Amino acid sequence: MINRLVKKIQETKAPVCVGLDPMLSYIPEHVVKKAFDEYGETLEGAAEAIWQFNKEIVDHTWDLIPAVKPQIAMYEQFGIEGLKVYQRTVDYCQEKGLIVIGDAKRGDIGSTSAAYATAHIGTVQVGSKTLSGFHTDMVTVNPYLGTDGVKPFVDVCKKEDKGIFVLVKTSNPSSGEFQDQLIDGRPLYELVADKVLEWGSETMDGEYSNVGAVVGATYPEMSRILRKLMPHTYFLVPGYGAQGATAEDLRPCFNEDGLGAIVNSSRGIIAAYKKAPYDKFGPEHFGEASRQAVLDMVADINRVL
Repeated sequence: MINRLVKKIQETKAPVCVGLDPMLSYIPEHVVKKAFDEYGETLEGAAEAIWQFNKEIVDHTWDLIPAVKPQIAMYEQFGIEGLKVYQRTVDYCQEKGLIVIGDAKRGDIGSTSAAYATAHIGTVQVGSKTLSGFHTDMVTVNPYLGTDGVKPFVDVCKKEDKGIFVLVKTSNPSSGEFQDQLIDGRPLYELVADKVLEWGSETMDGEYSNVGAVVGATYPEMSRILRKLMPHTYFLVPGYGAQGATAEDLRPCFNEDGLGAIVNSSRGIIAAYKKAPYDKFGPEHFGEASRQAVLDMVADINRVL
């Protein structure tokens, strides 16, 4: 799977992932109004507004990017109707040839972890049929429970040629409360990196492993250390744009050949029309604003690489 992602990045010359993390407050009023006129101020109405919003953004950006990353929580808040739109979004993006990284951050143990892996990247036996649930291409995984929580995902990666990104050093301000704590003189995030290497050795796909790492761009010095520790691990990099990281901060996440990382932007792309210099597009042309924001982001990153 990771080899497919690398090829898509090379084809598009865009190490960029668009985070499809819709909030109703991001959606232009005319889109919400149309959905509410049809379905009322209901969960179905909210889900319809999200679907139309997602579709417009994907239609305007799919040819520029290799991947999208829908955050499942943004859909779960609208219950079953929201999850239906999550699935619909996954299907639509894959029809467009995009790789879909489900941002679910699942983590548990034993059969529960195996069930999560099955739901998101695996297949389930239903009578005589083998079916898939959300069938995303990759999914984010929380390693807090150790190998018991991650190995079921690795097993599915090997069986189905799928991928995962394990949380190693996240971009949020309080990540250091746990991740930076020293154990025998080493920060915890380095110990997690060691385990990512171990897990990843079981499922290499060319130069890189199907077990990747989430490494926040907001901590470039730590990114530099992790890049050296994990030269054959692909990084999913949050923190660019809205969280404050710049293109210069991203550089340590990449290898010398310009590969090794894919950078996510969510609000900066999907809500671009609300911010300068994209407000000139206006709410009616929010998809065009998102397209221009992607073009600018790609140019900014490639300038540094």
